[in-house]
Formats: sequence, structure tokens, C-alpha cells
Amino acid sequence: MTFASHIFRHSKQLKNAPGLIRQDHAILVRWFSHSTRSITSKGDYVSKLHHINNVSREKICLCKSCSGSMSSTPMFTRSYRAVNPTKGQNGLAARTQGTSASGMMFSRAISCSDVQVKRSFSSNSGLPPHQELGMPSLSPTMTEGNIARWLKKEGDQVAPGEVLCEVETDKATVEMECMEEGYLAKIIHGDGAKEIKVGEVIAITVEDKADIEKFKDFKPESSDAGTPEAPPAPTPPPKEDVVEKPVSTPEPKTVKPSATSETDRVFASPLARKLAEDNKVNLSSIKGTGPDGSIVKADIEEYLASGKKDVPAAPSKADKTTVSAINYTDIPHTQIRKVTASRLLLAKQTIPHYYLTVDTCVDKLTKLRAELNLLQEASGGKKISINDLVIKAAALALRKVPKCNSSWTDSYIRQFHDVHINVAVQTDNGLYVPVVRNADKKGLSAISEDVKNLAQKARENTLKPSDYEGGTFTVSNLGGPFGIKQFCAIINPPQAGILAVGSAERRVVPGSGAAEFKFASFMSATLSCDHRVIDGAIGAEWLKAFKGYIENPETMLL
Repeated sequence: MTFASHIFRHSKQLKNAPGLIRQDHAILVRWFSHSTRSITSKGDYVSKLHHINNVSREKICLCKSCSGSMSSTPMFTRSYRAVNPTKGQNGLAARTQGTSASGMMFSRAISCSDVQVKRSFSSNSGLPPHQELGMPSLSPTMTEGNIARWLKKEGDQVAPGEVLCEVETDKATVEMECMEEGYLAKIIHGDGAKEIKVGEVIAITVEDKADIEKFKDFKPESSDAGTPEAPPAPTPPPKEDVVEKPVSTPEPKTVKPSATSETDRVFASPLARKLAEDNKVNLSSIKGTGPDGSIVKADIEEYLASGKKDVPAAPSKADKTTVSAINYTDIPHTQIRKVTASRLLLAKQTIPHYYLTVDTCVDKLTKLRAELNLLQEASGGKKISINDLVIKAAALALRKVPKCNSSWTDSYIRQFHDVHINVAVQTDNGLYVPVVRNADKKGLSAISEDVKNLAQKARENTLKPSDYEGGTFTVSNLGGPFGIKQFCAIINPPQAGILAVGSAERRVVPGSGAAEFKFASFMSATLSCDHRVIDGAIGAEWLKAFKGYIENPETMLL
């Protein structure tokens, strides 16, 4: 029997505690408890009821995938409003109001693990019921985000489906939509706010318009929690040790002149000294031939005749040129630049890279592309690029050599059954890698359409998380747009391989006869492999399959 049923059964005793029921509309009657203890005394259940009344929040995840189970680290923090109790057969009976887990939705389907929403009801602080909206987590690598701009202002009424603001994540700018009716009472972080931690409160909404004014000076609790971390500074003892050490330094200073004066003394005749002074010659650089190794006039004349006259150094001028002012501009890090830097550094430090390069003849590939583009123009479709054919060939090679379509974990190697190809796209905002899903099953026209649409979204900074998450292999092409002959790419974790495609160049190749030759176009392709997942022979097998599709492109259409 639950604890709430005991409360309803002792309705007469509840009358003796009128102080516990002060507001008819805000009593919490839903109490989650696994205890089966009975109430033995009036004081016992009164103290229990006090505990229930003081609980203003219950942490429970209400998404369908979690089936309403209690969670130790929930993303939704909700409290529940009680309805007026109704009379039953055995005294008081109560029912809890069924409320769905409402909150924020975005331009993609977001599970409850993406958004942090906290609902609070009136408490001793005098604040009316309100909802705290937290910075959502929109990608596995996101730890903080920026507010690009607010589309609603304080005091505006919001309705389900309306866009509240645009959130700049580590990969794209995403619209944040409202799913509940209410009013935007307070914006905690305004337009352009940067480096907001995931879960940090960004806005407050209320149900009644009259409650907006009460949140004019509202500050979230999390902002005050970080201030008391200033006291740890009392460390004076080390300073005394530093002051005492310089006392012993004057002693060696008095010893050095006596030692050096004896060892560095140069013996020379007065005439030799005068001649050396007139010609600015350093006597220490001349070996004397006089008695006891002393320097004489003949030694100076011989030194001057050899052309070894000392040239006075001018270090001050050199220093002045290096210290001269250098013009520069400090460019702040963007979110995508921070994430790109951290992920690539992690990849280079933790993934054992090795590289395999192959040259492929692309004459048949370019001929097939020209024929297909004629058909595309006739049907009103978009042109197919060399990169589209490369993506198709890479996807089919992954289907033929599935060990390269894998990922490393500490416990196992995960081999993917679907082939999703990430395509590197450089934009003014940074490097994006949108994904072409099921590239091995799509036709060339469908791949071309996907790549062009995703590249346009990347340049406009409107990619959704579903547009770049879940790739199993990456293709980076610097040959076509930039003319790079060959390069080695860094693996995009958690993937195990990335293909770097260079430009095609005309070469002279031997013909069938002894004196015959012909021209052909060759394209360089370099495969970067994670040696924990892909052995050298497996990587070579994949490149062989890829080269076969490029040099015989008709097989990709079968």
C-alpha cells in the first residue's frame, strides 16, 4: 500500500494540521515511495506530510522510451500540480492531474535527453508557477552553445510550433520551437550570448500574463552557485622561502673577478698593445710567439696581413629590427572552430594513422560522366560531378570490404551494416561534414542532389543535427576545387577511415608497341586508416576495390 493511501485514510487527523494545507490549488498529492510502513502516530504522518509538501520538484523522465521510470540523471525536472480532492467512500480520495512532458522542440525530432526543462511552482520566494528553459544538447559533442538571436521578446505570447530563438551549436544553427502555450516572461541570455553551458537556464515562461512583471529581476539559482568559490587564496608560506634564497647570491660575485683576471690575462709588449689598439684588434684572439708566449709587434702585423681584423658587432640594431611592431588581428574562436580543433587533436593523438595511396586512371570515368550529364540536361536534372562518382565508388567498395566500414571501441569493433558517407565541405564559417545516407543504394543523380543540397545548407549554416550525424566513412576532395595533387586527411572519429582525393593530371604512359606511347589522366587517392581496426592488407583490398570501380565505372551502374 502506497504512502499516499495512508494519508487519504486518516482524513480526520488531517484536520488537526490546517497549517499544512494553505493553498487549495498547489498541494502536491503524488508521492513516489516504495515504503510499505504504516503510520503509527499522528506525529509520524504529519512529519511525512511536511516532507511531501516541501518537495517542489520531482525528477522523472516521461518520454515514451523511458516509460515513465525514475531516472538518477533526468533531463526533464518536473513537479506536478494537484487537483482539488474529491470525497470517496473511505474518507478522502485524490487523483493526480495527468500532464504530458512538455518542453521545447527543434527543427528535428528531439528526444527528452536533448532538452533540459525545469518547472517550478510558487514557493516561499513568492514567484508564481513558471517554467525554466535550459540550453539544449543538440549533438553528442556539444557542451555549450550560443544564442544567435531571439525571435520572441519578453512579454510575447508563445504557442506550440512557434520559434523562440536560434541556437548556434558546435555544428549548425538550429531553431528552437515552443510546444506549450504561455508567455515569455524573462530572457536570461540575450542575442549573441556565447559559451552557455548545456542545461543552463536561458529563459522563463509563465502561463498567466499577469505574472510576467514578477520576473523582471529574476536570476536563476545556477548563476549564484558559482560565486562562493573565491576564498582559496591563503598561501603565504611559500613566499618566505623565495625571499630567503637570494641572500646567498652575493658570495660568488666577489670570487669571479679574481679567478678570471688571472686566467684571461694576455701578455704583450707595449708596442704590440699600441698597434692592436690602433687597429681595434682583440689581443685574446692572437697567439703570441714572444718569450713565454707573449705577443710582440710581429704577431700583430702578421694578424693584420691575414685579413682577420675584428668587425665590431652591432647587436642592438638586430634587436631593434626583431622587436619592431608586428601588425596582427586576434580572431575569436567560433563554436565550430573549437570543436574542430579539439576533435582533430584527439584523433591525431589517440588514433594510430597509416596511409595508403593509389593512382587511378579516370579516362573512362570522365567519359561516362559526360554521357550521363547529357541525359541529365535532357531530363532537367542537375549535373553529376566527379566527386559524386567518387562517393558512389567509395560506398560500393565499403560494401565489398565491410571491415573498413567499422568503428573502434574499448570492448569491441563495431561493424556497420549501412553505408553513410560524410562529405567534407569548406565554408566561411568552418569545415562541415554532412552525411549522404545509404550511398551504396542510391543512384548517381540522387547522390548528386543530396550533396548539392547539403553543401548549400552548410554554407548557409542551416544544417540540422540529422544532416551530419551518423556517418560511417568520410570523403574529402581537394583536387577538383583547389587542384591539390595529393594529401593525407585526419580520420574523423569514431570512424576508422577517410579518403583524400587529389586532382587528375595528364601523364604519358607506354603503349602496346616498343616505340608507342599514349596520354591518360590519373587521379591520386590516399586512404587514412585506423590501424586498430583496419590492417594494412584490408586497407589495400579496399583501395583495390575502389580503383576497380573508378577505372571501370560501368560496374557501378549494375
